[in-house]
Amino acid sequence: MTTLIFSFLAVLMLLVFLGVHVAVALGVASAFGVYLMLGSVDIALSVLSGTAYEALRKDIFIVIPLFVLMGEFISRSGAAKDIYTICNRAFMKVPGCLAVATVSGNAIFAAITGVSIASAATFSRLAYPEMVALGYKKSFALGVVAGSACLGMLIPPSILMIIWAVLTEISIGALFIAGLVPGLLLSGFFVAYCIIGAKMYPEMAPQCSPADFESVTPAQRRSELISSLSIIGLIMVVIGGIWGGFLTPTEAAGFGAIGALTVGLIKGMRRTDLLDAIFRAGKTTAPIMILLIAAHMYSRFLAMGGAVTIINGSILSISDSPLIIMLMLFTIWLILGMFIDSTSIILLTVPIFAPIAASIGIDQLAFAIFGILVIEAGLLTPPFGLLIFTVKAAVPDDSVTLGMIFRGAIPFWIMILAVAILVVVFPGLANWLPQSLL
Repeated sequence: MTTLIFSFLAVLMLLVFLGVHVAVALGVASAFGVYLMLGSVDIALSVLSGTAYEALRKDIFIVIPLFVLMGEFISRSGAAKDIYTICNRAFMKVPGCLAVATVSGNAIFAAITGVSIASAATFSRLAYPEMVALGYKKSFALGVVAGSACLGMLIPPSILMIIWAVLTEISIGALFIAGLVPGLLLSGFFVAYCIIGAKMYPEMAPQCSPADFESVTPAQRRSELISSLSIIGLIMVVIGGIWGGFLTPTEAAGFGAIGALTVGLIKGMRRTDLLDAIFRAGKTTAPIMILLIAAHMYSRFLAMGGAVTIINGSILSISDSPLIIMLMLFTIWLILGMFIDSTSIILLTVPIFAPIAASIGIDQLAFAIFGILVIEAGLLTPPFGLLIFTVKAAVPDDSVTLGMIFRGAIPFWIMILAVAILVVVFPGLANWLPQSLL
C-alpha cells in the first residue's frame, strides 16, 4: 500500500509539472489510484462520482461565487478609485504618500474582494500611473502594487481561507477572524517599508504636494463619500456579522453581494457592467469549483488508502523536531509556489500537511494563516509569479519588464515570509482573536 501511495503522488506531481491542468491531474490520478485499490473500474467510477456529487451538495460552496461577485460589483462601481483617492489625500504629508495610499487602498479593497488578482489588476491601472507621473522609480512602484495585492488573500473575506476551511473542516468564520491581526501586521510592515524607503531614498519616492489634491469638485467629493460609507458598511455587514455571530459566512456573503450590487447601482453601474461583473465572477469561480470537486476525489483516495497516516509516519521518521518538520513544509510550499497557483497548492498539500501539523502540536488556525502566507509568497516568486504576470498585463506601460516587477516585489516577498514565521512562533497572533470572540 505504501508503494501505491507514493507511486500515486509521483504520478500526480509528474502530471502537474508536465503542464496538465491540476484538476485533470487530480481526477485522473485519483481515479487510477482508486481503481488499483478496488480492482474494478465500475466501482472506482461510482465512488468518485458519488464523491463529486456530495461535494457539490455542500451549501458552503456558495460562499465563493458570492464573495467574488461582491468584489466584481465594487470593482466596477468605481469605489476602488475613490478609496485610493481618499487614501492619497489622507497620507499626502507622509513620505512615500502614494505608495502608502496604495498599500492602504489594497488593504481596504482586500476586505471586499478576497482575490489578490483582482487587487493587482485594479491598482496596476489606478496607482502605478500616478506614482510614475510623480517621479517614483518604476520598479518600486510596481513592487508596491504587486506586493500589497497579496493582502487580498489574507484580510478576510479570502477565497483561499474558504478553500482551506472546507478542506480541513475549520470554521470559516474563525479563520476569517484569525487573518485580521496578521493581515493588519503585514499591512503595517508594508507601510513602514514604504515610509522608510522614501525617507532614505527620496529619489525613489518623491514627496507629494498638497496642490496635487486641491482640485476636487463637489461631485467627486459626493462620489468619494458614497464609496467610503459603502465600503465601511459592507465590511461591517460581512466581517462584523460573522464576528458578532449574527450571520453565517454564507449569509454574510449573500448580504455582501446584495449590498455591493446596491452600491454599484447607486454609483451608476450600467446593465453592461452588471452583466460583465456576473460573467467575470463566473469565469473566476468555475475553475475553483472544478478544482474543489477534483480535490474531494483526491481526499477520498487518500482516506481510502490511509495515505495521510503513511505520509505522516514517513515525514515524522525523518525527524521528530517540530522545527525541522515545519521547515520541510515551508520549503515544499515555496518550491511549489514557483510553478503552481495558490489554489492548486492548497488542494494538493493541505489534506496531507494539516494532519502532520496537528500531530506535532501546531495550532490549526495559526498553521492555516502560516500556510496561506507562505503560499501567497509564491505569487511573487519566479518563474511563475502569478501576481507579477497580472501586473505586467494590466499596467499601462509597455516599457515595464517582468524583471522590474520581480525586483520591486522582493522586499514584500521577504516581509510576507517574516510574518508567516512570526505567526508560527507566536500563534496568538492568529488564534487569540477567534478564541476571545467566537
